[in-house]
Amino acid sequence: MGKQPSSLSHWLLGLAGLSSLLLGWWLGVHLLGDGNGLAARFSPEATFASLLELLGRGELYEHVLVSLKRILVGLLLALLIGVPLGLLVGSYRHLEAATTPAFQFLRMISPLSWMPVVVMLMGVGDQPIYFLLAFAALWPILLNTAAGVRQLDPRWLQLSRSLSATRWETLRKVILPGVLGHVLTGVRLSIGILWIVLVPCEMLGVSAGLGYFILDTRDRLAYSELMAMVLLIGVLGFALDALARGLHRRWSHA
Repeated sequence: MGKQPSSLSHWLLGLAGLSSLLLGWWLGVHLLGDGNGLAARFSPEATFASLLELLGRGELYEHVLVSLKRILVGLLLALLIGVPLGLLVGSYRHLEAATTPAFQFLRMISPLSWMPVVVMLMGVGDQPIYFLLAFAALWPILLNTAAGVRQLDPRWLQLSRSLSATRWETLRKVILPGVLGHVLTGVRLSIGILWIVLVPCEMLGVSAGLGYFILDTRDRLAYSELMAMVLLIGVLGFALDALARGLHRRWSHA
């Protein structure tokens, strides 16, 4: 096993990786495309200039807040459904055997394939987006919660029974704290999936959000702004994942 890098080395290596990515972007635009033509609008220079301009406009923050709200609602719906179901599936072997094939089947269906169906049933607006996001985020939360229940130390449950704890007390004092780390792992995985699904979902006829704004920049032929939005989506997704990792790390070391 090699020596683990220090925190400073870790950050420097990460910065080097991002710098390499930026260099590859610049080389791709200037070497493979026409540096003074259409490709120049996708260059890092034009992108960062447009990003700075967009950051000075309040319109951008409205779109960001709308998208973050949809992410939050979809994640909360997935938690409200996935955690109770995961607790049940992890607690009862017969229920697990009965539901696992169905859950695995549904999990393998891309959430985006439901887009025409939910638009026909729910119309355009936030409702179909909430459904698609919740469907996408549900499975990591449900399956990780069930795995957490199965990995609980049986001695904890035996101790709870020996102290004559009620089912509610056992759930609140033993099971939920024991599976919280697994739930947070599911949340982190769900955030990554949600961020990928969000942008195409926001192309369902809504008038706000990051996905809508990308379509708007395309229709206006504002390609440097389009690349700026792609870059911003990556930064926001990275920040959300870092937040989820921080929560998981804090719980693990508590």
